[in-house]
Amino acid sequence: MKEHSNNFQKIKLFLSVFLTTFLFFSCSGDNGGGNSGGGESIVKPTNLVIAATPVGVTTSTPNGDGSGTVNFTFSATNATSYKIALGDGVTQESTSGSFSYTYNAAGTNSYTVYVSAYNGAQFVSTSISVAIYVAPKAIWADEFNVDGAPDSSKWGYDTGTGDWGWGNNEAQYYTSRADNVKVQNGVLKITTIKENYNGSNYTSARIKTQGKFSFKYGKVEMRAKMPVGGGTWPALWMLGDNITSAGWPACGEIDIMEHLGNQINKIYGTLHHPGHSGGNADSRNVTINNATTEFHIYALDWRADAIKFYVDNQLFYTFTNTSSLPFNQNFFLIINSAIGGNFGGTIDPAFVSSTYEVDYIRVFN
Repeated sequence: MKEHSNNFQKIKLFLSVFLTTFLFFSCSGDNGGGNSGGGESIVKPTNLVIAATPVGVTTSTPNGDGSGTVNFTFSATNATSYKIALGDGVTQESTSGSFSYTYNAAGTNSYTVYVSAYNGAQFVSTSISVAIYVAPKAIWADEFNVDGAPDSSKWGYDTGTGDWGWGNNEAQYYTSRADNVKVQNGVLKITTIKENYNGSNYTSARIKTQGKFSFKYGKVEMRAKMPVGGGTWPALWMLGDNITSAGWPACGEIDIMEHLGNQINKIYGTLHHPGHSGGNADSRNVTINNATTEFHIYALDWRADAIKFYVDNQLFYTFTNTSSLPFNQNFFLIINSAIGGNFGGTIDPAFVSSTYEVDYIRVFN
């Protein structure tokens, strides 16, 4: 009992000291009126002004010279620092009242910039809208200027027949042989051949940038000429980097260009994602002239809010992108020429060989 009594006295003493200390600091700290220790008042900033000037503004370039750089100035009475939310997910701080920032998204885009002027914990905020032009910059390209095998620093191969004919009951066996894929005279050539090879009746090639190059958002351009022959199915397309972990179609698939020898001159742009894949994918098509006899430019403009498909700079499909879709991560490129299968259709019995020719592929920011 005595031990319990002593413990109780110790607890009472501890509580007494704690309460006395707490009351002292409560009475001597911030009194809720913006005062700091010692009773000095912190004055809330006022008269916040912000200006934004894109570099290179002229009457002919009202949104800047394409560099994407904007000079910001701001001032406020009694301000000691500033916090700036730049409208593209980036936030910066400054004590000087001026700084420059470079936007990266290509094209002309408008951003709402929020600035807060601080003096201690007191602050005032305002915003300004700025429109800025960013010229497209190449972030990756293959011009196919060196004869021989495709550049191994940029391309790898898918070979064989895949599972169930690469998931589409396709008839070809993909190889890395020069007979099926090579660069010659400034052009990538993927040749589909009718021949008996490892149990298949046709060979072709499929090259990819997986593990070598991938990107999130940007513009892809390919200048190419399609192969001829019923059953041919050339394509330029992309898969999400996470295909090995998420699987298909959860990884997302963007078919920038597909052409069918059984539907000559019809170009497809398609997106596959959960709930919309295979025969239920989101797809549009456009008919052009001379797809198999002339080179055309096939392009994709991929952004956080929209994915747009073009042929020869003519828009033919706009897909609304949202944060809930898989099209907001890194994707890699694939070029291939299949034959037959669920989409390629019936193979012409007279087919012998045909070549898919690609002049270049370029990726911009």
